[in-house]
Amino acid sequence: MLKWEYALLVRRRQAASNDAGWEVVFVWYGPDGSMVDVTAYGDTALTHLNRAGDQGWELVAMSEDPSLPGNNELHRYHLKRPKPAAPQPRQRMRAPGRSRRTISG
Repeated sequence: MLKWEYALLVRRRQAASNDAGWEVVFVWYGPDGSMVDVTAYGDTALTHLNRAGDQGWELVAMSEDPSLPGNNELHRYHLKRPKPAAPQPRQRMRAPGRSRRTISG
């Protein structure tokens, strides 16, 4: 059965830390629980979504937070991709012609 892993890209418009008005910040929430500021990789949502697509991610939903009207825009881009298959356990191999050692008492 195919299993999925999910990630979230958040675009937030917020007051700039250097008093220069407003800035747009992009944060990636990975399936492993990581949170990474990816703003440096581009200044538009399309840039970030295309980058995620190159890594196998598919956009499945987009939502906007209605409780933050005006200048504090918040957009969430929900993504998924197939989860890598778990590696099969390795089996021990015996050399041909060798018998199994037994301990007799």
